[in-house]
Amino acid sequence: MLLSLELFVMLAIANGSPVVVARLFRDRGNWPVDGGRFGPDGRRLLGASKTWRGLISGSLGCLVFAVWTGFDWLFGALFGLLSLFGDLASSFIKRRMGLASSARALGLDQLPESLLPMLLAWYWIPLPLGQAIAIGILFALANVVFSPLLYRLGIRRQPH
Repeated sequence: MLLSLELFVMLAIANGSPVVVARLFRDRGNWPVDGGRFGPDGRRLLGASKTWRGLISGSLGCLVFAVWTGFDWLFGALFGLLSLFGDLASSFIKRRMGLASSARALGLDQLPESLLPMLLAWYWIPLPLGQAIAIGILFALANVVFSPLLYRLGIRRQPH
């Protein structure tokens, strides 16, 4: 049970750290991962909200939490990276679909960022696959439920 909670918290850190750091640093260090480049379709590859600052802060946050809870530092760093790569992949797909950065894509906005790192946990720890998937889906559902609340509290810029 404690392991599931720790992994859930790591998902929250990976996805929440970039939001918190963006609020603290505002426009400082917010270099876009895509470098402002456009795809052949004329749309941004990822969008301005996907920054190196967010990628680093989410990965570092997971690394620190992993070490603090007794996981290997490399596991923590990879866990955070995979979660954020899932988020980057979602953004890339949304841009190809013609959706704006703030557009909601239920499932696509939540599942890649939660299931990719949980596959790492399944492989690395090892964690039963069903448990890994359940934690990922629970996090995705929590994201759908709590994101509007965080938006109303002024913590998030979009309600999803």
